[in-house]
Amino acid sequence: MIKVTLTKSPIGEVKAVKATVAALGLKKLNSTNTFEKDSPTLQGQLKKVAHLVKVEVI
Repeated sequence: MIKVTLTKSPIGEVKAVKATVAALGLKKLNSTNTFEKDSPTLQGQLKKVAHLVKVEVI
């Protein structure tokens, strides 16, 4: 499992980054979402928003 936490605000970021944060299911600061499977799509999304999120492998 992968646990993703939004640690920085996406305010001021380009639309694509904001959309990726929303697609990950992160709405407010310190909100967390867990993902069962690790896929190439998920890895691409995490790479795009790496400066805004904290990723933990559970």
